[in-house]
Formats: sequence, structure tokens, C-alpha cells
Amino acid sequence: MQPKERILETACTLFHQQGYNSTGINQIIADSKVAKASFYQHFKSKEELCVAFLNKRHDFWFDKLNAFTAKNKTNKTKILASFDFLIFMNETENFRGCSFLNLLSEIPTENTKILTVIQNHKNDLRAYFRQFLDDNQLADHIYLLFESAIIESQLFKKQWAVHKSKTIVNTLLN
Repeated sequence: MQPKERILETACTLFHQQGYNSTGINQIIADSKVAKASFYQHFKSKEELCVAFLNKRHDFWFDKLNAFTAKNKTNKTKILASFDFLIFMNETENFRGCSFLNLLSEIPTENTKILTVIQNHKNDLRAYFRQFLDDNQLADHIYLLFESAIIESQLFKKQWAVHKSKTIVNTLLN
């Protein structure tokens, strides 16, 4: 891997596992085995690296979601499978939750570069549910249930909120 890719891969792991504020540039440089000058050649700041991380995480997350739900043929089963995807991600990532929401709690309110990337990710998730339904209010309701399931499952390190939200969505879609 080239230095830029090593830096980004390292940042992806550390930001996701430790958080943004708990991860320092020196740790990223050391763990990615690059020189400080090489780091700054590719990323002008920790903020710029964070934006690259969030963009990469966005692509990774939606690629996984779409692959996970692809075998479902109806809009209803695709939506319900999205909740199964949350269960899968919770198990795979040890209930780490949403990287975007985790980061949101760490950035200052005036950091509009990172905030914009987070908002774009959430808008894309909202659009994901809207593509399956003609009723935007219902799609937004499902989006909000999905988001709350992410938070509650992270908080309690249990799947009950995902299962409950999926049951509610199933009822809403009947």
C-alpha cells in the first residue's frame, strides 16, 4: 500500500475504534509507518483526514448495505433487510454504532467541513428509504426508527432496539 492509503486505512481503524478526539496525528503517523512530512504531503490537517475517512466510511457502509439487501425483491423486504443489516453490523463491529454520529459528538459546532459530510451521509440514508416508498412521511418515519435503533443498540450493546424497530416498520408497511 502507498503511504496515502496506509494513512487513510490507519485513520479509518483508529477513528472508528477510538474516536476522533482520542486519536492523535502522531499515533496515525506511527501506526501507518510513514514520516510526518509524508502525512502532511497527503493530508493538510487532521480535519482533512477526517473528511477522507468519513467519505470512505460512507462508501463502505452503503456498499455493504446495498449488497446485504440486494437479494430482496420487494421494497418492503429491502427495507426490512436494512434492519437485518444493522444487526449484522452490530455483530461485526461490536456495537460500535454509527461513525458519523460518534464523530458528531466530538467536533466543535463551527466545524462545518466535517458537519457537512455527516449531514450528507444522513441525507443519503434518508433518500435510501425514500426510494422504496411513495410516502415521504412514512419513509422519514422508518429512517428515524433506523437511526434510533443504531443509537439504542450501541448504548445497550443489545439487538432489542433493532428487532423492535423492525417489528414496528413491518406493521407500518402492512
